[in-house]
Amino acid sequence: MSQQEVEFKGYALTDPAKWNDLKVIDFKPKNFSPEDIEIAITHCGVCGSDVHTLTQGWGESKLPLVVGHEIVGTVTRVGEKVTEFKPGDRAGVGAQRGSCLECRECKDGYENYCPKGIDTYARLPSFRSSTLQALINVVARVQNAEYPDGVVAQGGYSTAIRANERFVFPIPDEIESRHAASMMCAGLTVYSPLKTHGAGPGKKVGIMGIGGLGHYAVLWAKAMGAEVFAFTHDDSKAEDIKKMGADHVVNTGKKDFAKDYTRTLDILLSTRDVFGDSTPLGDYLSMLYVHGRFVTVGLPDADDPLPSIHAFDLVPSGCLLGGSKIGSKKECLEMLELAREKGIKPWIEERPMREVGRALQDLKNNNVRYRFVMKQDIN
Repeated sequence: MSQQEVEFKGYALTDPAKWNDLKVIDFKPKNFSPEDIEIAITHCGVCGSDVHTLTQGWGESKLPLVVGHEIVGTVTRVGEKVTEFKPGDRAGVGAQRGSCLECRECKDGYENYCPKGIDTYARLPSFRSSTLQALINVVARVQNAEYPDGVVAQGGYSTAIRANERFVFPIPDEIESRHAASMMCAGLTVYSPLKTHGAGPGKKVGIMGIGGLGHYAVLWAKAMGAEVFAFTHDDSKAEDIKKMGADHVVNTGKKDFAKDYTRTLDILLSTRDVFGDSTPLGDYLSMLYVHGRFVTVGLPDADDPLPSIHAFDLVPSGCLLGGSKIGSKKECLEMLELAREKGIKPWIEERPMREVGRALQDLKNNNVRYRFVMKQDIN
């Protein structure tokens, strides 16, 4: 198939005061390299990261800004050094589009932790409040979306994207593009820590927060053979969660909800991106078995840190506290194979991309079951 020309247009934030009123703009893509793949985007999922970025919760964004990092489309162009793709293939891109490929992390297969990694879209050049600058500096150290030549990366609410082959994933024929899109971030972000920390037969896995990420965590953990405990404050989701495969649904709004599960869980995965002072983190940690792992993948606004804990919350069971950042290409390929083999489909709501502003507001209001996926409509 011949390589075709694509235009680069996207729904962009142009006025921070109108965070979900996105305007179609033309933008400059990254300069095409021999290792690059160009994709005409057909679908893009709506992630909580998009809301945090557009509302400036993670810092002031460089404008104009096109967000979106759950991308699936059709390959239109490949660089001369590309070996895995050809024009016409379906492919996806997640929350990262490049890295140095030379550091220890990259060489060890942890390219998602590369200190010089390039995110799929730009954020965090500065912040409005000096009192939170230390927190923002921490976030900024692990988030970058500007190429060395100064080109600023733009995301997937758009017509096309260019990315390094290492960060482009082939979509199996058995998985529809609309289903694959949200796997690129939400799916991979929870699959990676589940795989890393040994979710499988004989393990008891807890999931905090059953939204876009959390519903994937239930689907994956069950497919991997674990006993799944879902923790939610929303009783209206209980029947859905059971249909997803959870063995136990626990209402965290009830007094002493953790008491019956003391030292039960081997893994407790938190997908929450809002905590506040009232979250009883110590109670959650009390449910971990000896050397059990609490892993957070949700990233709240900069002024919403993890609730305070005491050493006594950790030492008696020897439990461990950690985090996880998206996932590697190896893990993504494993995840897609699991979805293909088991016929796993996410619970999504599909909308035309022109309605992305409304989808973003609905997501912010927690009015989605369980992931929005936008379908390309820019002419």
